[in-house]
Amino acid sequence: MPALDYPPPLQRLIAQIRALPGLGPRSAERVVLWLMQDGTRVEPLMDGLRDLGERVVACDQCGFFIEREEACVLCESPKRNHALICVVEQAADVLRLERSGAFTGLYHVLGGKLSPLDNVTPEDLRIEALMGRVRGLNVEEVILAVGSDVEGEATASYVGDLLRAEGVAVSRLAQGMPAGGGLDHVDELTLYQALQGRRRV
Repeated sequence: MPALDYPPPLQRLIAQIRALPGLGPRSAERVVLWLMQDGTRVEPLMDGLRDLGERVVACDQCGFFIEREEACVLCESPKRNHALICVVEQAADVLRLERSGAFTGLYHVLGGKLSPLDNVTPEDLRIEALMGRVRGLNVEEVILAVGSDVEGEATASYVGDLLRAEGVAVSRLAQGMPAGGGLDHVDELTLYQALQGRRRV
């Protein structure tokens, strides 16, 4: 007698959900079973996914999400400083910076970071598009707001070299002590970066 399992459509959906970041096999199974508990949950999700696929695209210039056929509110705003570009890894990073209210320039989403182990090369990122924008907009400074891990540092170094060759000022986000944090909760690398990036008061 064969072992009992979910019907094939459920198995396929669990496999699809499992492929999402941050979800393992048990979490994927719980999500699918939650969807199946009530007949009203599947249809709105299908509509939302269909709507997403048909109406949302990445802006050709900055890489942030926009509705198809709509102008990008970030790139087209006359209130933004077009001589300053902040480079981030993912579109979600744009929202994090924008919500801080500290940046009023343009953004550029790379779509990841260099990672030879994962076969992510410069050609896989939106680096060429960044260089085109820098040349076309007469950008004065580019802020590299990528991670401080090994891949982020490699990405910042590579992109920084290209930008400096174009005569553009390049800067990185400051790193170090978190606001409201004490020395007893900070690792050695963070302390080192905080000391290197200290400023006079």
